[in-house]
Amino acid sequence: MTTTTDALLTLTGIRKHYGGVYALQGVDFAVKPGEVHGLVGANGAGKSTLIKIVSGAEHADAGTAELNGEPLGDTVKALNAGIATVYQDPQLFGELTVAENVFVGRELRKRGRVDWPAQTRRAKQLLTSLGLDEKLAAQRIADLSVAEQQLVSVAKALAHEAQVLILDEPSAILTDREIETLFQAIRTLKDRGVGVIYVSHRLDELAQITDRVTVLRDGKVVASEPTKDLTVRRIAELMVGHALADNTAEPRSPQGDPALRVENLTRRNRFTNVSFEVGPGEIVSLFGLVGSGTGSIARAIYGVEPADDGTVRTGQTAMLPGDRSRQGVFATKTVGFNISIASLKGLWLKRKQERQTATDFINRMRIKTPGPNALIATLSGGNQQKVVLARQLVERPEVLVLEEPTQGVDVGAKEEIHGLIRDIVGQGTAVLLVSSDLPEVMSLADRILVVRGGRITARFDRGAAQADVLAAAAGDE
Repeated sequence: MTTTTDALLTLTGIRKHYGGVYALQGVDFAVKPGEVHGLVGANGAGKSTLIKIVSGAEHADAGTAELNGEPLGDTVKALNAGIATVYQDPQLFGELTVAENVFVGRELRKRGRVDWPAQTRRAKQLLTSLGLDEKLAAQRIADLSVAEQQLVSVAKALAHEAQVLILDEPSAILTDREIETLFQAIRTLKDRGVGVIYVSHRLDELAQITDRVTVLRDGKVVASEPTKDLTVRRIAELMVGHALADNTAEPRSPQGDPALRVENLTRRNRFTNVSFEVGPGEIVSLFGLVGSGTGSIARAIYGVEPADDGTVRTGQTAMLPGDRSRQGVFATKTVGFNISIASLKGLWLKRKQERQTATDFINRMRIKTPGPNALIATLSGGNQQKVVLARQLVERPEVLVLEEPTQGVDVGAKEEIHGLIRDIVGQGTAVLLVSSDLPEVMSLADRILVVRGGRITARFDRGAAQADVLAAAAGDE
């Protein structure tokens, strides 16, 4: 651990809980001037909560957070103190120019008015220092690439004389060339003495850009070591710990010819030459980290996103969308409507049929609701997810595509949904599971296809080591 005497940013004994769940449990963390400090952990490890506390968006329940020995406050105080955050999706105003975005809210003034020429000159200097064309200063943000927008966010941080810059999954949606441009910008910040917190799921990047890595697991620091002393595999093992899923069960064997065949499926800038099969009564999982392309592959297979090349051969297919609130739920409608809508034919709703179908699935899937006439918005997240899953099963599909089936649900609901998935597979349905929850993948899948950079880069059978799968997804060769 970096000693507090030479640290720019120091967090000591940070604790944070939400209800009965502890997100952080006594975390110590420090960043020195000119240091790039990697922060990693599995989903739910506490990374986001720690970042929010550093940036002032959340307050710790206990512990201290200091910059140059002074306590951090809310977001405005943190920004004024010299802490800036660049998110995966840049927080910029699309209709304003680059120069306007760099100085928005903290404009350069001369005799009480905004000094536009001075802002443009300074913006050009900052862009040039980050390897961008100074001509971008006059362009609208909406006309720039995502990579250019991210570097504008970095320029904005430099304009505000940030002492600590938080980069939250900055490379998730960038090409290799764009990532190298970002890395060069980070090296420029290092040379200026800026401390950088680099959050990433791409473990292979850490050796290229970080000086130290801190690993969180279950809200606790399990390691904080110089990057040169760590390998991708070691970091993956630290992230996973000993809480490995029980993968001793024998893999299911397909109950016949493949129900889903995907051959050389390609979509430009998303995924390339994806090929695999799923048999009846089998669960095959696409697993990848943020930005790997798994979601786009699943949506292209179902037909809601276009593909440029390749073929998909499948029987009757249903899909559970990953974004339940926007794509899965008719929020103002009843439970009965949400379950039966996909199966009702013609222009007129058959109320009796709707009620009967809904009641059958409410009982079968143990959905906690007063009845089919209850509004779905009154149900818990887990029960809403079961309603959406029930809708996909009404027509008895041969292939079921599940995108993040337990995202945002509690532990009890997750276990119930896992049980339902196993029951569905036991009845002969072919299931394609797309999930970023590695323990879920390890628990359910018969075969795991690791996707990285839009390509299937590794294949594992049930019983593989969880750390091996994570290492493959993170870039271990």
